[in-house]
Amino acid sequence: MNLSGNTILITGGSSGIGYEMAKEFLKKSNTVIVTGRNEQKLQKVKNELKGVVTILSDVSKPEDVKKLYDQVAKDFPALNVLINNAGIMVTINLQNHQLAPMDLTNEIDINVKGTIWMIDAFLPLLKKNKNAALVIVSSGLAFVPLAISPVYCAAKAALHSYSLSLREQLRNTEVKVFELAPPATETELLKNFKDSDMEGVSLMPVDKMVGVFLDGFANDKFEICPGQSSQLKFMSRFFPRFILKQLSKPVAAMHAN
Repeated sequence: MNLSGNTILITGGSSGIGYEMAKEFLKKSNTVIVTGRNEQKLQKVKNELKGVVTILSDVSKPEDVKKLYDQVAKDFPALNVLINNAGIMVTINLQNHQLAPMDLTNEIDINVKGTIWMIDAFLPLLKKNKNAALVIVSSGLAFVPLAISPVYCAAKAALHSYSLSLREQLRNTEVKVFELAPPATETELLKNFKDSDMEGVSLMPVDKMVGVFLDGFANDKFEICPGQSSQLKFMSRFFPRFILKQLSKPVAAMHAN
């Protein structure tokens, strides 16, 4: 993939990995559009990143996805890269029945449904343009779950499986399918986690993680597993019970509260 001269749409681009991607792609002479659910955060991005286009949109709402597609197809018909980055992560005690049904599955709505709806909406446009790519941001936890975040990990595992199927189904097209499986990264996603939840986990600086992504993207590496993600994938294959036990240690503290 070319790293310059693209028109790129990044969902969840107002902070964290999406923001860093937007910043780096702008440096490389791309047209960059970012979406998010928080208007104030988007305005901050617009103030900080010269030339970025911001659009208020929630991927978990089909009506927002359709409206976003209509706007982008009209104003940016040359769109050739869609990066599905929007996502949330929470801890859920499955023995505590206090969550409303929608709160219990919110991570599915945003992380999984949102990605599938976005790809379904934008694929026809991408197929019209050269040097086209879909990027799905999953997680190293797609390969082995962190038990205190069961729905998030299930959602990312679903995205990993979906990426594999999507790549096969688009094999007869010019659209390339990339999966980025980040390790634990220094972003807002983990701000509500306790130090004990992250015991033994090395947080990867977001700029370094995105640098690994850009290198893999440029070299058509379709499954990109930076840092500890590659270790999780290896361990899940050869030592699945051991690595699951290690990542399940925080459960005891969760149930003690």
